[in-house]
Amino acid sequence: MRTATIKRKTKETDIEVSVNLDGTGVANIATGIGFFDHMLDLLARHSRIDLTVKAVGDLHIDYHHTTEDTGIALGQAVRQALGNMAGITRYAGVHMPMDETLSRVVIDISGRPFLVFKADFPRDKIGEFDTELVREWFQAFAINAGVTLHVETLYGDNSHHIAESCFKGLARALRTAVAIDPKAVGEIPSTKGSLGG
Repeated sequence: MRTATIKRKTKETDIEVSVNLDGTGVANIATGIGFFDHMLDLLARHSRIDLTVKAVGDLHIDYHHTTEDTGIALGQAVRQALGNMAGITRYAGVHMPMDETLSRVVIDISGRPFLVFKADFPRDKIGEFDTELVREWFQAFAINAGVTLHVETLYGDNSHHIAESCFKGLARALRTAVAIDPKAVGEIPSTKGSLGG
């Protein structure tokens, strides 16, 4: 089983994240941020990655630290669970519709972290959640997972739909990219013979 648990504690947050890349999409999420819990729940559901997140953060200040640090911990957990990445499909891309919104998410589990994020949110907040934190989460996740990730909303009018299409797009791209390629079991999907630099 490709599993990992990461514990991260700072003066700002106390977070524990567990993943099972070969799960069924079971989620147990508690960050204290309703909208963010919703995004992580659908990330688990549509990626088929079992995900447990328990986060306690300085929400009396704002949601930034909890959101970013959860992205860091989840990225580290995914990277650890991938091990040497032998046999993975590695690349995946998806166009994800959400009503009037369409986003494109493309991933390369390369070991070389990079994020391109292009999404304009019509509103500054979704409920109490700052929309600028969507990018912050994706940045933290991509860098710590060691993936190259391109996220672009092609069009959309509703901030909730835009965020949801980005998270669902990542979920479906991850689902394909982390899957073991039956034609390449045990092989490192790189001409270098290794991934990570």
